[in-house]
Amino acid sequence: LFSYQSFSLSSLSTSAIIPKANVSLSIPSSQLVENLCNGKAIQNCRFCLKALSTPEVIAAIDTTELGTLIMKLGAANAKATLNVYNEIIKKLGSPEALKALNCCVEAYKYAILSFEMVSSKFVEDPQTANYDVAVIGPEIANCEKELINSKVQAPRLLAGNRFMKYYVSMGYEITSTLELENPNEY
Repeated sequence: LFSYQSFSLSSLSTSAIIPKANVSLSIPSSQLVENLCNGKAIQNCRFCLKALSTPEVIAAIDTTELGTLIMKLGAANAKATLNVYNEIIKKLGSPEALKALNCCVEAYKYAILSFEMVSSKFVEDPQTANYDVAVIGPEIANCEKELINSKVQAPRLLAGNRFMKYYVSMGYEITSTLELENPNEY
């Protein structure tokens, strides 16, 4: 997959700061992350590799464990973004903006619930888990549309929405992978 000739000493010294995909190849599970982040559903491979470069994720031994961690990360990201929405709601006065923000708050509450639900039923039913993750996407897209229509200018919210979509694509990819790995059980 990677040619080792491309390694230079300078690229190794920066690996502590910028997670590079090919640094952790010696750890077996990083291949799981590698495969996942190169999957068809993944919207941003670099984001995926960076988000999944934590020691906890690298220690994951199989698709199920990796998937559970992705759902936890997705839920944590949704909670963080929800906090930003709640902060901004306190500051904004216009009714149109409030309507859009409240729509987004609902979308994020839904996302948190879905990610948490998926991480608990991930193993028994990958097919339902796959659907539960997929339906977060349209909720976030709807939130974005509302923000644009009401002309809410908030880069932090747009970044939060973008990251959320990346987590949804990662969740979708891992649940699809799990479905393929366990076809006979359902």
